[in-house]
This record gives sequence, structure tokens and C-alpha cells, in this order.
Amino acid sequence: MEDSNAGIGSVSIFRNGEEVYARRFGQKQLAGVTCSADTKYQIASVTKMVTAILAFKLIEEGRLSLDDRLSTWFPDMPSAKVITVGNLLGHTSGLGNFAIKDGAVWVVDKISQPAILDEIRTQGVSFAPGQGTAYSNSAYLLLRMILEKVSGRSYAEMVAQDIAAPLGLRNFVSAGVPQPDTFLSYTYAGEWTPIKDIDYANVVGVGDIAGTPHDLNLLITGLFQQRILRSTSLQQMIPAAGEGWGRGLAAFPYGQRRFLGHGGDVLGSHSRVIYNPQDGTAIAYSTNGERIPTNDVLATLVGIVYGEDVTFPTVSTP
Repeated sequence: MEDSNAGIGSVSIFRNGEEVYARRFGQKQLAGVTCSADTKYQIASVTKMVTAILAFKLIEEGRLSLDDRLSTWFPDMPSAKVITVGNLLGHTSGLGNFAIKDGAVWVVDKISQPAILDEIRTQGVSFAPGQGTAYSNSAYLLLRMILEKVSGRSYAEMVAQDIAAPLGLRNFVSAGVPQPDTFLSYTYAGEWTPIKDIDYANVVGVGDIAGTPHDLNLLITGLFQQRILRSTSLQQMIPAAGEGWGRGLAAFPYGQRRFLGHGGDVLGSHSRVIYNPQDGTAIAYSTNGERIPTNDVLATLVGIVYGEDVTFPTVSTP
């Protein structure tokens, strides 16, 4: 991948809580860019897994319930009297994707919170809450705002105090605080060129966190080792058998193995972290420029980790 400019990123592999492999690749191709193992990637919607964990922490404290209605905090939102916190977490609210307006990504520049809330209202719901499943950025934006209201803290404070500190995540921060030493996003057209990505202040709690693959593996391993949530909470996050989405965790089948985790994509950066509960294997992969789809790389990595014959993916873009 590195020699053919197929991507720029990092991979980390854990077994039973310990890192057994780590590699950065491609950054030497970035002119004038200095980086280290501590340089962070935009992890995009992997942020939603963090938001779900924070929600279940408040549920464990008795300050929030899966059955609480959206109308408690946002009575003027579509179907607010019917949509529950559980619907928001599980992508069953029917709400849409505020980041796409009139068919285009409009969150590349700073947008006011009232304007974003207006867009959520305008988009409405595509089905009755609880009667379908559709990935919803709008649901998680509202959920983040609910968490801030209930906890009395900013999302950045919750991430730092309830996630990063107890798990020892040294390079894991929300857009609510400065994010020094973070990769820009790149595209490739004969050479790697930086591109303007979204304004992460628009997607706090939805896709704003910057972190490293090492810290992503510490996070998901700590979650499954029940270091930040109880077993009962974790089980409520996991998708039901045969389902793709749970409440903050998604299923990633590779062959006969079923990993759990989350993925994230913005305009130029991509991340995925997956965990196999059967043997404690965690794989985290982040890029700030890619020419091979994330899932193709993950499928290959899983095959290598488990000693299978693999066909290496090839570059699919010019």
C-alpha cells in the first residue's frame, strides 16, 4: 500500500488487551508533514460509539432512561412525543441526516446550532419511530445535546473525564477542545494533496473526535472488559443476532467471524475499530487518505490475523 500510494494511515492490532502489531504507512509521502505515533486521525462516526457509551453511563446512574421521550428536551422536533432515547441510540427514530442538505454535504463551513436544528425539523421522519432502521446523524446530534443537558457538562468534558481518563487514552479528544497534532485529510491525483473536510464543530457527538488506532483499541477493549460500563449495558449496545445495528455498536461479519465495533467516514478520513468477543482480538484502522475501500483492507487484515489465505486488495481509483 505504501509503495504504491494506495493509502496513508495507521493500523493497530490488540490481543487480550495488549498491542501485538502497530504500523504507520504512507505519511512519508506527505510533503512537509511531521508526525508520530501520537498524531491523531479524525475518527468520524466512530464518535457515535463514544456517545452511546456516555448515554449508557447516565442510564446506569439513573439520570437517563431508554424510554425517555425526545419531547422532554426538544418538544418541537418531528415525532418528539414518540421517539425515545432508545430509538435515537439504535437508529430506529426515523430521523434523517442533517449533514446532507439539498443533496449535498453542507457542513464543511461553520453552521449555527439553530440552523442545524431547523434542518432536522425540515427533514422530518421517514418512518414511524420503532418501525424501521435507518442510520441517523440527526438522532445522534440530538442525543449528544440531551447528554449535555442531563449531565450539565460539555461533550468534550464528558469524553475527557468519563472515557479518556479512566481508560488512559492519551490522544483522544472532542472538537470541543483544541486538537493539535491531528492529520489533515488528503486526496490523491498523482500526489497526495490536502482537502478541506467538514467543520467538526458541526458534528460534535456525531463525528468530531480525533484519536489514534492505539487508543481506539484501548477504548473497545476496555468496553468489552467492562471497565467503563456494566455487562448489562454492554449487552444492550450489541446488535441482536442477524441485525446490523445495535445501540452504538454495529456487526461486522468477516467469513464466519462476527466482529463488533463502529466505522466512520468523512470527506477524506476514514476509521474503523472492530472487536471479536470470542478471542479478544481488536483491530483499529484509520486513514487520512485512501484509494482502497476501508472494508477491503479490514477483510484482508482479518484474514492475515487469523492465518488465512488472502488476496490483497488493489487500488480502485485513478
